[in-house]
Amino acid sequence: MKDKFRILAINPGSTSTKVAVYDNEQLLYEEVVRYSNAELAAFTTVIGQYQFRKNGILTLLAENNIAIDILDAVVGRGGLLKPIEGGTYAVNETMIKDLRLAHRGEHASNLGGIIAKEIADTLAIPAFIVDPVVVDELADIAKISGLPAYDRISIFHALNQKAVARKISRELGKPYNEVNLIIAHMGGGISVGVHTGGKVVDVNNALCGEGPFSPERAGGISTGYLIELCFSGKYSMSEVRKLLVGQGGLVGYLGTNDGREVGRMIAAGNAKAKLVYEAMAYQIAKEIAAGSAAVAGRVDSIVLTGGLAYDQLLVKLITDRVQFIADIKIVPGENEMIALAEGALRVLSGEEQAKVYQ
Repeated sequence: MKDKFRILAINPGSTSTKVAVYDNEQLLYEEVVRYSNAELAAFTTVIGQYQFRKNGILTLLAENNIAIDILDAVVGRGGLLKPIEGGTYAVNETMIKDLRLAHRGEHASNLGGIIAKEIADTLAIPAFIVDPVVVDELADIAKISGLPAYDRISIFHALNQKAVARKISRELGKPYNEVNLIIAHMGGGISVGVHTGGKVVDVNNALCGEGPFSPERAGGISTGYLIELCFSGKYSMSEVRKLLVGQGGLVGYLGTNDGREVGRMIAAGNAKAKLVYEAMAYQIAKEIAAGSAAVAGRVDSIVLTGGLAYDQLLVKLITDRVQFIADIKIVPGENEMIALAEGALRVLSGEEQAKVYQ
């Protein structure tokens, strides 16, 4: 078996596509292809962008003399598929169909598997996705919502959380399935996952209104107030959604989703900014502490990750409240590209078998 594999990783976002090439875990090339509003306005649906984005990736690689004919695999960001357990999945026709139909929502990440498959097929190599946001490993007890018509669902930053969990497990000298971790991914949305037995057995729905408020999301708010808001006659359904996701959190209170800007406000003596930022840290800390109950307090480590983990003030505010639970480790950034490459590598090297999407 080969000991070195060249992997192309593709991560489509709403206004950009991240592209990276790895030899095993070694980064050889990385670029972000950005799109103007005018370019994207030419497409009425997200799925309509796939050929445009794919051509842009291939052009970029050719212009930078990155030969694709020596690739061993292509891996894309997973999209809004049906709920699945974590892992690396071979892209198959069933997955492509679900990504194209987008029954569970349109998002740029839906393009990751499609583009990866099309490029890989021309080279007769495998295409994968890794730990999409729909990873659902919730314990049965965690799915009970309190409303019989509705089960709690799992939508979170699975790709980075799983990659960070494996990294911290290695540092602790234990297999991932033998550690108990609480991982808080802190970015535009915030998810706090409880990792035990190699699964995320509980996590707040970071997209649809659970857990802490974040730079642009309202988090969990009173259902009574939400009912009044919805039936007030002042807002359409789409406007309410925008209030909760996009115009909530720091944006709603302070007019910015940039933690650095909030830091400057605080440094300039803005008392409101200080209170709101401390409140976000307070809610994150409470979510971490609540997560510890899922493993009866037996936590090997608490991990703070995501873009906001670079912010020393936020990290300190959270750490001061939860360091009594377990040691705290900081892994700043989203680490998505290397996480994609590592997922593909585990399959190519024989460490894991690719899972089948059905």
